[in-house]
Amino acid sequence: MNRTQLLRRLDVAWQALKQSYADLPDAQLLVPGVTGDWSVKDIIAHVTWWEEEALTHLPLVLAGGQPPRYSVMHGGIDAFNAKMTAQRRGLSLAAVLRQRDDVHRRLVALIEGAPQSQLTRETRFRRRLRLDTYGHYPKHAQAISRWRERRSSLA
Repeated sequence: MNRTQLLRRLDVAWQALKQSYADLPDAQLLVPGVTGDWSVKDIIAHVTWWEEEALTHLPLVLAGGQPPRYSVMHGGIDAFNAKMTAQRRGLSLAAVLRQRDDVHRRLVALIEGAPQSQLTRETRFRRRLRLDTYGHYPKHAQAISRWRERRSSLA
């Protein structure tokens, strides 16, 4: 896969995620229960903090380093997600959307500047990128779609 193909894969998954909630009014983005007690806003914040994790750890991977394990640093991924949820829960929808756009733009720039050798084959860089981004988005797009279907069947 070359850079263009990777960026396309990222963009297709990103657009599908955004499309899953694009036509919802702001008030609906705040309704809990999409995934557990998370709202669409919480899911957007979640996806954003995982992109931030990619931005933090991918340069370390490029330099030959090993990112710290979530089990050691946070007590596991679930504990990390709970901590981040608590930290971001009080943010306004506007702030979450601004962060979403800023972080995603920086992620794309990182990929655009990454060595081609890290993108064309299955490397630690590309695995981490997939796990934190385009491999992660569909799970949440599907959760939002299922939530919308449940809500519409109740109406």
